[in-house]
Amino acid sequence: MTDHLGHVLRAHKGGRSVGVTSICSAHPLVLAASMRQAAHDGTFLLLEATSNQVDQFGGYTGMRPADFRDLVHRIAAEEGFRLDAIVLGGDHLGPNTWQREPEEAAMAKAEDLVRAYAAAGYTKLHLDCSMPLDGDATPLSDAVVAARAARLLAAAEEAAPDPGAVRYVIGTEVPVPGGAHETIDALAPTPPDAARATLAAHREAFAAAGVGDAWPRIMALVVQPGVEFDHVRVVDYDASRTADLQRVLDDEPDMVFEAHSTDYQLAERLTDLVDGHWAVLKVGPGLTFAVREGLFALAAIEDQLIPAGERSDLLAVIEAVMLADPGRWNRYYEGTPDEQRIGRRFSYSDRLRYFLPAPEIEAAVARLLANLTAVGIPEPLVSQYLPDQYARLRRGLVSADPRELLLDRVRDALRPYSAACRTDSIGADR
Repeated sequence: MTDHLGHVLRAHKGGRSVGVTSICSAHPLVLAASMRQAAHDGTFLLLEATSNQVDQFGGYTGMRPADFRDLVHRIAAEEGFRLDAIVLGGDHLGPNTWQREPEEAAMAKAEDLVRAYAAAGYTKLHLDCSMPLDGDATPLSDAVVAARAARLLAAAEEAAPDPGAVRYVIGTEVPVPGGAHETIDALAPTPPDAARATLAAHREAFAAAGVGDAWPRIMALVVQPGVEFDHVRVVDYDASRTADLQRVLDDEPDMVFEAHSTDYQLAERLTDLVDGHWAVLKVGPGLTFAVREGLFALAAIEDQLIPAGERSDLLAVIEAVMLADPGRWNRYYEGTPDEQRIGRRFSYSDRLRYFLPAPEIEAAVARLLANLTAVGIPEPLVSQYLPDQYARLRRGLVSADPRELLLDRVRDALRPYSAACRTDSIGADR
């Protein structure tokens, strides 16, 4: 098996300012667009499922780890993308979904979750036990978090077909996965001493659990570099605030930082992150945000070309589906009904992504694409609603096919990551 991640890590630790983009999404359009971008760049592709999207019970996508793997493989076959250029990962693997249960019940399920990912061939696993469980004293100590992570690492080692091929990530970002739940007033990077304490606690816990030999395969530490987004605001990276934090891994020959919630960062800030040793850049909601932008633009084009009774009515369908299931979004969006409506449709945190797999929404999207394919999209309408795609259309780089326009819109969110990570500059792993 080609060690794509190791190739990048060795180059980065050897002084090259290179990194890897981690695509954290289970949406088929995002997966297809990511494959196209990786093929264009001539690089491998790191795809990660998160523990709330995909688990042993199905997650919010209805997929188990083996199902997500099979979906990726099917899309790769459709796109002509090589399977040996795909690395699969699991993000925030731990008891997050079962926080209301006591430790033993929650951790038993978390161990089963990690086993399912490892057995299905995932080779990058983020072990995250940072969340308190029922009966825990809070805040959790580093020792408790690390001991629980050691349990998960042992479970993964037992289940993996080739344990030596699995690399691990430890630590967690603040706020919680998937974007902040509330408006952010201030955000401080992780103090260097706190990062060192996390490392020390995990090293000690892994040794105590008899899995210390896996330490050279701990590829990354998640810390907060001071980047985040909430519903309406992005906190941009400021390298001057992390000068001391950047040095924490100088004595760890096999380890880099992993940056979560990098969605919506300016292109130059992504480059600064890689230069500062955040060699893994994770992006998720920003990609389904781009899917939504593309779909809404196509729906606006449909309004101009298709009679009212024949339209997909995509926005109305989305609104009806979300209003019928408020428990999945109303704790995130406060305020007046109009403010909640804006949040549901447009927020950076993109809780709409939870609903994209709904059959009603998938049917509306299929009708939208079929309608526009049948009638054809005039170039001036592409210019009006998708101006970046229009510029490429005029240069012959993309067609006016609605699905092609949509995939290219998603690639707009990926292109800054390719430029920042520069993985193509180090060549293929031999």
